Amino acid sequence: MIFLNGHFMPIEKACISVLDRGFIFGDGVYEVIPVYSHKPFRLMEHLHRLQHSLDGIRLKNPYTNKEWHDLLEQIIAKNKGEDQSVYLHITRGVAKRDHAFPDTPPTVFIMSNPLLPPPQEWLTNGVAAITASDNRWIRCDIKSISLLPNVLLRQIAVDAGAIETILIRDGFLTEGSASNIFVVRDQVLLTPPKSHLMLPGITYDVTLELAAASNTIHEVREITENELFSAEEVMLTSSTREIMAITRLNDQSVGNGKPGPKFRQLHQLYQQYKATHMRAGAVN
Repeated sequence: MIFLNGHFMPIEKACISVLDRGFIFGDGVYEVIPVYSHKPFRLMEHLHRLQHSLDGIRLKNPYTNKEWHDLLEQIIAKNKGEDQSVYLHITRGVAKRDHAFPDTPPTVFIMSNPLLPPPQEWLTNGVAAITASDNRWIRCDIKSISLLPNVLLRQIAVDAGAIETILIRDGFLTEGSASNIFVVRDQVLLTPPKSHLMLPGITYDVTLELAAASNTIHEVREITENELFSAEEVMLTSSTREIMAITRLNDQSVGNGKPGPKFRQLHQLYQQYKATHMRAGAVN
């Protein structure tokens, strides 16, 4: 069951106009919210990021936070599974093809898919990634539905038998094609600062909070390409993959080629956080 423009319906019944600006221009934004035990994970933070994206493209938010909360509760209840991945999609609406903003109601679409844990093999052995030049636009802080550059960059990883592409711009690490990136050097956890060149990840925030709470030495600063390649550990974070160890980069081993101690620590802390804040009945 999905939600489209005020109505709940089976996804097979959903239709939008070919003149929708999301279809014509990619003129819209989206958000992905993990759900654990029927509870949206860090809902207010996700809605804050959605508002940032809407402000970035000058599109009025169609709902209040409470209205979003109520809609999400209904979508979660109407779909199977305690753990879900809820996708919100807002476009500028239907209008004749003209670059200028129209005065038209937005299109609002919400769907839910099962949220599956990462394969145990990935947790045990880590995953492979490659690097590529970050050739996207410079407003990567907007979660735009215009994802073709990210799609092309991610496909490079798929073609190489990897699961992620780590992006380099002007000699510095920015993020992954669909994730944020952390590295460990000299036992210090490092990650790039938030900027217009990266998406401000919710799991990125949680990882830094867990590091601080556990007295893990960490820094938020620019990371050079050379620092990435000589790192003891490399990790990715995202809402759907949580925290994953990258153990091969450009077909070379990272560290000893196995998930490292910082990953194991942060992964355990993240699972404990979920169990405490989501599985036990508290909404965060």
